Amino acid sequence: MIGVSIVLDKNFFTFARVVIRINNIQNMTGQKTDEQFDQVIDECREVYKKKLQDYGTAWRIMRTSSVTDQIFIKAARIRSLETKKEAMVNEGIKPEFIGIVNYAVIALIQLRKGPAYHADINNEEALALYDEFTNEAKKLMDAKNHDYDEAWRMMRISSYTDLILMKINRTKQIEDNNGQTLVSEGIDANYFDMLNYAVFGLIKLMLE
Repeated sequence: MIGVSIVLDKNFFTFARVVIRINNIQNMTGQKTDEQFDQVIDECREVYKKKLQDYGTAWRIMRTSSVTDQIFIKAARIRSLETKKEAMVNEGIKPEFIGIVNYAVIALIQLRKGPAYHADINNEEALALYDEFTNEAKKLMDAKNHDYDEAWRMMRISSYTDLILMKINRTKQIEDNNGQTLVSEGIDANYFDMLNYAVFGLIKLMLE
């Protein structure tokens, strides 16, 4: 019985240290996760908005499989930079995470509306859809944070990269199966996860 008591005490103090560290990470900026999420999404939305002004909604022609490949390119470059520790092009991993957030939203729009042969929605509708899907992603994040006690804060940024790449591979497999799954969540769930993992990466970069 004494041995069991010691193990329980160790587990308790380990858990307490984790909770304290999570709280300290939040208190470094005085922000809670919801606020940090909103701050990151505001920055991503500004990039999305500026690209709408430059290019309109030309991406409406893309099939979701093509958007998946664009996300793959972004995630693969992040992993390459994390491995090589050096960039030949003067852009770090932050713009790539922003790109993943925005392409994930575009993928969700394409899933709902289907691809078009021309830019068939205006910038205002594209922004409204952006807000709708990022709000849905935030609700999903809040629900998972409740269940997992924000364990993502203890993860390394490189783990978010690998998880995004895993979600991409899962999405490609579902796409190759014509969207059919037996027990797994659908393609949309994977895009939401990619979006939120990229947000986590951006929050961690913001706190460095």
